[in-house]
Amino acid sequence: MKVSYAPLWKLLIDRKMSQADFRRAVQLSPNTLTKMKRDDEVSLSTLLRIATYFNCNIGDICDFVTERGLEHEL
Repeated sequence: MKVSYAPLWKLLIDRKMSQADFRRAVQLSPNTLTKMKRDDEVSLSTLLRIATYFNCNIGDICDFVTERGLEHEL
């Protein structure tokens, strides 16, 4: 399984927020944002910080994607 942050990028678009503004607001390092752009795993504490900032659940900002492309919410 892989992680997908597509829901997060859609959330940023819906809120008219740039990735740079998002990174600063949530206090992410540039390396963490790069990992997320590549759909690499990040720490649970990072996901919790993002979810807290947007007042949402972790499943609202990322999905698990199986090798066949089937998506499952967290």
